Amino acid sequence: MPIIRVEMFKGRSREQKRALVRELTEAFVRAAGGQAEAVTVVLEDVAKEDWAVGGALMADKYPD
Repeated sequence: MPIIRVEMFKGRSREQKRALVRELTEAFVRAAGGQAEAVTVVLEDVAKEDWAVGGALMADKYPD
């Protein structure tokens, strides 16, 4: 059973997440085969203050 994990900034709507899950599942089945029902997608919302790149918090780099 394949598992696709996505970590992203908080703020996407339920509809955006629904579309993302659908697209990821369809892409996996197209590229790797198998059944859509076997693909698990885990979405994790991360606050910008809990994410850093190159020693800088994303909250500082991309303030709202």
